[in-house]
Amino acid sequence: MTTTFKKAKEPGEIPALFVEAWMNRDANMLSSLFTEEAEFVNVVGLWWHNRKDIERAHAYGFENIFGESDLRIMESSVKYLHEDIAVVHARMRLKNQTQKGEVRTPSIRQNIFSFVVQKQEGSWVWVSAHNTDIVPGAETNIIDEEGNFRSVNYRK
Repeated sequence: MTTTFKKAKEPGEIPALFVEAWMNRDANMLSSLFTEEAEFVNVVGLWWHNRKDIERAHAYGFENIFGESDLRIMESSVKYLHEDIAVVHARMRLKNQTQKGEVRTPSIRQNIFSFVVQKQEGSWVWVSAHNTDIVPGAETNIIDEEGNFRSVNYRK
């Protein structure tokens, strides 16, 4: 039996469908928004190369990291590159990530998603997605002398 999920009629619906799948903790629904050969890069640079891997990664995330999380859209924009290709950006806020080790209550995170979407068979689907954490006050990342990865601001 094949489950039928909502499809985007317009590119601007993409972020809301992503959030709906996220809040339902439904990796299958989330991956159904992508093409079979889609690419996804997450906030730490993990790179998945197809829908099945995107689904597997998000199922793991929902079970181990984001099971109680709350994801909300703060703003979004659409830029058409062609009548059937667009780039969608969405600033989002994530809270209630699962605690890890000594971090009992992880801070609220903000990120920007970039989605490259294409119209196929009357619906807009994701060809590529990239998720970037926003680090307030930082300009870039470095690895310091002790091997720690951290965000820094060169203006200070």
